[in-house]
Amino acid sequence: MKKLLLATAIAALSVSAANAAPTVYGKAFLSADYVNGEFDSNVNDAFDRDEDTVEINSYSSRIGLKGSEAMTANTDVVYQLEYGVRVDGEDRTFQSRDTYLGVVNKDFGEIRAGRNQSTLDYINNVIVNEGYWDNLGSNNLNSNQQLAGLNMSDSGRINNSIVWKAPKYNNLPLNLAVMYSSDANEDNGASDNDDGYGAALTFDQGTGYTLGLAYDKDQNINNSKGGGEIIRGTATVDLGKYMAYPVTLGALYQQADFDYSSEDEKGLVLSASMNLNNFARPANVYVQYNNTESLDGNENSDSDQIVVGGKYFFKDNVIMHAYAGLNKADNVSTQAADLNNNMVDTVGDAEVFALGTGLEYRF
Repeated sequence: MKKLLLATAIAALSVSAANAAPTVYGKAFLSADYVNGEFDSNVNDAFDRDEDTVEINSYSSRIGLKGSEAMTANTDVVYQLEYGVRVDGEDRTFQSRDTYLGVVNKDFGEIRAGRNQSTLDYINNVIVNEGYWDNLGSNNLNSNQQLAGLNMSDSGRINNSIVWKAPKYNNLPLNLAVMYSSDANEDNGASDNDDGYGAALTFDQGTGYTLGLAYDKDQNINNSKGGGEIIRGTATVDLGKYMAYPVTLGALYQQADFDYSSEDEKGLVLSASMNLNNFARPANVYVQYNNTESLDGNENSDSDQIVVGGKYFFKDNVIMHAYAGLNKADNVSTQAADLNNNMVDTVGDAEVFALGTGLEYRF
């Protein structure tokens, strides 16, 4: 009997330890990019910039721990600690990505608190660009920033935030997520930022098309200049569900209202991706067009971007990337050094061409 009890206890401890063990995951994505960029100042030719270089870049490389463990028969605790790393060595510190602790219950859904990706990102399934051209959110040039393609505002990770994901109701093809974030006086009063909130709703009944609608206020636009709100809508359709064409089409429209500007930023993304069936392993090609009006709320500051690319899967977790793209932006505001090495404001037109190839390894 004692041996039986001992064996039972050991088995129970083993099961408990197995349930508590986290999953280690991550990816390394490294690419070689040829980049040619020009900035032509409308104020003074001395502020013009011209860059022509080959870069080794790391894109969204990360490492993380995640897992869950039963608290009761219907409730689990869930957690994730995820950190970004630079495989190219440019930044040797870990950067916090999605890090949270929460609970999941089949009746009330999931609640997670910590540093969370904003709900605006929950309907980002239209974006197919990767590597250098995965550049939503780069809507202005800083004084010391390398020339880069400019686009509409985008979602980011929000500190001091809580996300609630609603449970499924009667198997309806709807997914609802709501988010609240506290400013928590992170800047010690340097700005008058407000608490923020957001929500996302997606419709997907598994028949080949999806619809998404998201809104946030004082989350992705919440900086020293002030806050603002973003509304985004998306739609995708998988033509392969309806005809013999393995093509997926997507469209995204967004409008951003900045408290510090009377101009609304308006963005449009159109994308198409096609699976290639004449290779030994899965492969696809894609094209994406971006258009943004009034970048960062600046009147007459517009951009256009076109990118083509493809992926080849040596294995499910080993992927080769190739892409090429062009971005043109008009009336971009930035800073440049004058003859006395003082930084002054200037406005001009920017053009960036980049092509690259890279390898991604997921684990």
